[in-house]
Amino acid sequence: MAAPGALLVMGVSGSGKSTVGALLASKLGWKFYDADDYHPEENRMKMGKGIPLNDQDRIPWLCNLHDILLRDVASGQHVVLACSALKKAYRDILIRGKDGASPKCDETGKDKHPAEVKLLVVHLSGSFEVISGRLLKRKGHFMPPELLESQFETLEPPSAPENFIQISVDKNLSEIIATIVETLK
Repeated sequence: MAAPGALLVMGVSGSGKSTVGALLASKLGWKFYDADDYHPEENRMKMGKGIPLNDQDRIPWLCNLHDILLRDVASGQHVVLACSALKKAYRDILIRGKDGASPKCDETGKDKHPAEVKLLVVHLSGSFEVISGRLLKRKGHFMPPELLESQFETLEPPSAPENFIQISVDKNLSEIIATIVETLK
C-alpha cells in the first residue's frame, strides 16, 4: 500500500482516538489534529446538554476538517486526525469535501474538480461495556457518557472498498501504535 497523506483515527467517544492519534503523530513526526477542537460552540453546547448532533450540525464541521487535511497534505505535510467519523458519509466528506457531502459544502454551487485526501482509516473498536466504563472515568470532557448509546447506534464501521484497518481497544496503547505503524510499512 502506498503511504496515505493522512490517517483518520476514528471510533465512538471514549475509544481512545485522541490519545492514539497524538502518540502516533508524535512517533511518525506527522501533524496532529483533534477534530473536537474544531467543533463550533453551538455543537459543544448541544452535546454538553446531552443532545446528539445531527447531520446539519456535523457537515460544516467535517467540511472544515477536509479543508485542513487537504491544505496540509497538498503542502507535503502528513497528518493524523482524531475524529469520530461514525458514518461512511462523514468519512467520504473528510476524503472528498463537498463532493462527498450532501448537501454540498460549497455554497456557490460551482462544480470544481474533486480534491481528495488519500486517507487510511484506523477504526478503534470496542464493546459498549468497555467504552462506557472508560467514559465514566473521564473528567472535564464536553461529551457526556449518556450520548454513547446514540454514537453506537450511528456507527457504520468501515468496510470495503474503504481503505481501513480495525483495531480492538482491548489492546494496550503500544500494541495499537505498533499495529498502525506496521500497516503503514
